[in-house]
Amino acid sequence: MRLTLIIYSLSYGGAERVISIMANYWAARGWQVSLLTFEAPKKAQFDLDPRVSYIPLNIAKDSNNTILGIWNNFQRIQILRDAINNSHPDAVISFMSTTNILTLLATRGLKIPVIVSERNDPAEKSLGRNWRQLRQWTYPFAARIVFQTKRAKNYFPSQVQASGCIIPNMVLLPPIAKESSPKLLKERSLIAMGRLVRAKGFDLLLQAFAQLKDCYPEWTLTILGEGSLRSDLELLRNQLGLSDRVYLLGAVSNPYEFLKQADIFIMSSRFEGFPNALCEAMACGLPVISTDCPNGPREIIRDGIDGILVPNENVSALAAAIKRLISDEEERQRLAARAPEVTERFNLEKIMGMWEELLTQVITNIHQTEITKNDIVNYRI
Repeated sequence: MRLTLIIYSLSYGGAERVISIMANYWAARGWQVSLLTFEAPKKAQFDLDPRVSYIPLNIAKDSNNTILGIWNNFQRIQILRDAINNSHPDAVISFMSTTNILTLLATRGLKIPVIVSERNDPAEKSLGRNWRQLRQWTYPFAARIVFQTKRAKNYFPSQVQASGCIIPNMVLLPPIAKESSPKLLKERSLIAMGRLVRAKGFDLLLQAFAQLKDCYPEWTLTILGEGSLRSDLELLRNQLGLSDRVYLLGAVSNPYEFLKQADIFIMSSRFEGFPNALCEAMACGLPVISTDCPNGPREIIRDGIDGILVPNENVSALAAAIKRLISDEEERQRLAARAPEVTERFNLEKIMGMWEELLTQVITNIHQTEITKNDIVNYRI
């Protein structure tokens, strides 16, 4: 099997992590895997199997006006089309909305089945009017469209839904440490993880933690991740009197080392796709609290069994849930004992089996279509 996988970049992020896992999995199976990115050559955030052909296309240019934007996208499409042709794939898989659109345009007429995947909440992730119209026009060209949740699929019109299927993210077992890790967190530690952007709701988390700081002075909060709102969050932290209680450590190479030393994991997102960070925390046996935001957490957490869901964007409810677990060690242990079951429900073999079944379907369908067309031509001759 020859596959070409396409994503904008391999920087820190959930979609990037998933596509890296997929590429490595299939390369280990002996498949010929090419991974194309729009960004210029740089070290990938996630390790790739040396058998994966990683090809950065260097087509991620900024456009200062509409005319330049059209020209840049025309060039992107041509370069991307050539790269796909040169990789000779049996099928193409593309991640993320704008990358999906350009991939579908680049493959028109190539007779290669293209699977595109939405990785965010489409109701919340704004594309802008022009890109939304292009998505509506191009998505029917896809052989299949992969969504992570039923809610994300239902956002789209019936024509798109008819080609859609739901495949959640895989959850990997945490790596086994070869030696004991140094102490990275203080005793009694809350932890959160994600890009420092509005969608992740870390401002809500800081406000919730501020309500508890005087009652539980021994507890601290550590946030892993980097992003555009770092300075805003640091300012808010200081304004709330949390400068010595909240640590923004940036992106880390091995978050599992931190997760295994924490006491409680908190996800405060306003919206999600299918949050890897939540799954990873549960895989490490952490009791988890999450906002019941659109998409993701409700499909992962069994409320009251292996985690706690709280109303979305409700600071008081989030603070109350944190207080509940801080003050009840027995409940923390009960939730933590069931949390690792997430690795059984979304294990790697099961999820990759769903992808492989989908690939078999689209490749078989395109071959049958070609045979039918040839039969019609021969009949007419």
